[in-house]
Amino acid sequence: MSRLQQLVPCCLSSILILTALLLCRRNANVGTSHYYDPPHTLATCGYDPSQFPSGLLFASAGERIWDNGAACGRQYSVRCIGGDWQKACRPVQWIHIMIVDRALDIVSHSSSDGATMLLSITAYKAIADLSAKSIKIEFEPV
Repeated sequence: MSRLQQLVPCCLSSILILTALLLCRRNANVGTSHYYDPPHTLATCGYDPSQFPSGLLFASAGERIWDNGAACGRQYSVRCIGGDWQKACRPVQWIHIMIVDRALDIVSHSSSDGATMLLSITAYKAIADLSAKSIKIEFEPV
């Protein structure tokens, strides 16, 4: 069997796997996000800051996903897909966040009106430039 005949099945299987992974992302939702600054105090979900995820990748749920508190503890994959200027998003970067609070209950937020979720500043910086005041996000439950 020639080298080419050995490589073809390997390449085809790799292409199929990548296609399947890309198709899995079709169930994602689209929304908007802002960020909020510390201090992160006792959260509506009952978590205190020592219980927040390591790496400080967390968010507060906007009313669209709050679900009467059922959003507490939910984890999402999130990425930036657009912003208020062309280079607002970092190159395709998915992060995993946990919902620890309700956006309406945050004292330290700046502009949460209508946001799907408010990201911690650390999470926001991972997917977008801080100079972007608002970003469009794609998100899906993990």
